[in-house]
Amino acid sequence: MSKLYSGSICVSEIPKDKLTTAKNGKLYINLDIWVNDTPDQFENIGSISVRQSKEEREAKSKKIYLGNFKPVQKKEESSDLPF
Repeated sequence: MSKLYSGSICVSEIPKDKLTTAKNGKLYINLDIWVNDTPDQFENIGSISVRQSKEEREAKSKKIYLGNFKPVQKKEESSDLPF
């Protein structure tokens, strides 16, 4: 079953050297998306960060976090319709 998640990222935190240009001329960035087992205090269930290279991971470089996300709450259907 598919699930919809909603969130936001801080694009001003994206380092320009992490952007890559594809053959189609569009810019892309590689991301890591973590889904936690339990929500945090703000009901976020995951986070998004810029993917690190092997060298950055081995050097224990600080991760660049871009944002968080949470499940989208389904709205209750109203039954007060006249039909």
